[in-house]
Amino acid sequence: MPKLPVVSGQKLIKALKKAGFRYVSQKGDHTKLQDDKGRVTTVPDHKEIKKGTIKNGILNPLGITVGELIKLLK
Repeated sequence: MPKLPVVSGQKLIKALKKAGFRYVSQKGDHTKLQDDKGRVTTVPDHKEIKKGTIKNGILNPLGITVGELIKLLK
């Protein structure tokens, strides 16, 4: 399994947009994104997002693997 990279909120938002997500709303420093399937996620706009937040709070509920995220970040 590839190692989860350290990612900023803006980089993660760009990667999720490549995966088909679009901007829905923003409240404070949290951006809400949704895809065509109705899956919704909230991404904190921080300089560095904690690895647990990325893996357990964003990727796992969306069904995106770490490997897929790394490809989307390129």
